[in-house]
Amino acid sequence: MKKILFAATILAAMSLTMHALEPQKTKVTVATEQPGEKYAEIRFDTLTHDFGSFKESEGVVSCEFGFTNVGSAPLVIHQAISSCGCTAPDYTKSPVKPGERGVINVVYSGKGRFPGKFRKVITVRYNSKNPKEAVNLFIQGNMLPDEKEE
Repeated sequence: MKKILFAATILAAMSLTMHALEPQKTKVTVATEQPGEKYAEIRFDTLTHDFGSFKESEGVVSCEFGFTNVGSAPLVIHQAISSCGCTAPDYTKSPVKPGERGVINVVYSGKGRFPGKFRKVITVRYNSKNPKEAVNLFIQGNMLPDEKEE
């Protein structure tokens, strides 16, 4: 009886394994652009800003990333998220019409943090044709420590 139960278990396991190895037949749908559909598309003047070297006592530094809507529909920025708390992006909240410009202001406040070279990422999500699409902007620089008085 034990041999029959053991053989049945092995047979069931092999059957399940073989079924799992078979190629799965799934239906793939390819999204195609329909005539007349309109999408927003963003084009930045630059994707990276280098602050160069600056002293920690200078505190806050900022820059501006300009962009143009080169798409055929109004562009709406859903989020601009920074990679850390020392970087704060602020962006155009109203829809940017095709051909018009907008800005993303980025402020870096490294005072009281570790001096040295840094590179931060700002991820921008907007109403593009592909909802998972995002653009990464970069800020970088070298924050020099203040000279200590003795």
